[in-house]
Amino acid sequence: MLGLKNLFGQGKKVSPVVNAFNRSFYKFFGLAVTPYDYADTRQYLDKGYNYNPDVYSVIKQISTKASDVPYFIKDVRDKKQLGIYRLSKSRTDLQGVLRKSQSLQKAFKENDLSMPLDRPNIDQSWTEFFALSTVFLKATGNCYWYIMRPKLRENAEPMAVYVLPAHLMNIVLKQDANLLTVESPIDYYKLIEGDQYIRFDESDVVHIKNPNPNFDMQGSHLYGMSDLRAALRNIQDSNEAIDNNIKTMKNGGAYGFIHSKGQNALTADQALEVKSRLKEMDADNDRLSKITGVSAELGFTRISLTTDELKPFDFLEFDQAGICNVLGWYTEFLNSKNSSSGLNNGALAEMRRAAITDTIMPLLGLFQDGINSKKFLQSFQGYENAVLEFDPTDLPEMQVDMEKLADRLDKLVDNSIITREEARFAMQYADSGVPELSIFTVSKNVMTLEDAVIPLENNIPIGGIEE
Repeated sequence: MLGLKNLFGQGKKVSPVVNAFNRSFYKFFGLAVTPYDYADTRQYLDKGYNYNPDVYSVIKQISTKASDVPYFIKDVRDKKQLGIYRLSKSRTDLQGVLRKSQSLQKAFKENDLSMPLDRPNIDQSWTEFFALSTVFLKATGNCYWYIMRPKLRENAEPMAVYVLPAHLMNIVLKQDANLLTVESPIDYYKLIEGDQYIRFDESDVVHIKNPNPNFDMQGSHLYGMSDLRAALRNIQDSNEAIDNNIKTMKNGGAYGFIHSKGQNALTADQALEVKSRLKEMDADNDRLSKITGVSAELGFTRISLTTDELKPFDFLEFDQAGICNVLGWYTEFLNSKNSSSGLNNGALAEMRRAAITDTIMPLLGLFQDGINSKKFLQSFQGYENAVLEFDPTDLPEMQVDMEKLADRLDKLVDNSIITREEARFAMQYADSGVPELSIFTVSKNVMTLEDAVIPLENNIPIGGIEE
């Protein structure tokens, strides 16, 4: 691993203008490694995603759904319309569908561009890439992409992009970071594993992170905050409940003492003999091995609570709800008492739609910003003005009732609120290429379609004959 350090260069620019914000937070910490709680971050993976079934299930579902969302790449024509499109692309109401279809036509040029790299790297597809990025972001609050490009050519296009292990990354600040203005205070990133590390230049890394309000004087707020941080006690409690349940199952019941019920207490030898005989009975699988005889009446005094009294499954459901809440997911999607099956249930269908709009799309918005940066997509020739957009329209959860939509669009067309071409766009049809369909028309009950789409001049159809 150490030999890989020589593959990466280093650059540095210093601005003569003082930034008071950076001075207050980074003073005295030039070239300092920012503090990072590796114990907690590893715990989010080791005792969370890798160990807890609820954490794994939720993050797995989120990462799978996030990697399924379709995307397109187009050149931007109008940035204002691009903003409108981004605000409306997850809406399924009539006004949202119309705004989305209208802004989609105005925001982008007609050309469709392909992803400049068929695969992000030799080991992954783009689906795997976005799924793994989601796992790291939801589990640790951070996601790091390493953009690999030739170092011998200036402004070289990327050759590959890798997801770095977020729980092993460390941020190193620049020398005299307090003298920076709009520049990043980060000098480079280090991947640390044991006593070995690899250095990655800041210009080669896209760092995607959750908001982190925990500011300190050493720059630890430059890392994202994990969603699981607030649910760490729920994760620990859930793990302990599962472990205790396994112990109870192995024990075969509650803990207690066997004793004589008569006047004469068991001697030490008799007690050992009873215990030895119980062990033999437990280990023997023969049909009659569980039956034995004794010469005195015995009793049993329990000294622990039973599973029914402890109600561990009630606590497990409480912890499951806490984990789902911090990850922005619904317990109904898991195999729990609250879960339902199928999308025919209106409430469940609405939950699935809300999960897309409230959790999946904001997460993909962060990835979108990383992809669209000049470090990656816009560094390719011919992609200088291009953007990648995740569009959930074609997901099963985001489908609208086309019959109802068509009826409502028909009324808008009849009342000259939208044109027929706009109605076609709202129904996801391609541009017809017929100019007359972009003319506002009146109700078809008043005029025929042929008369409605032909403009009149002095009440005479243009090119027609006056009767």
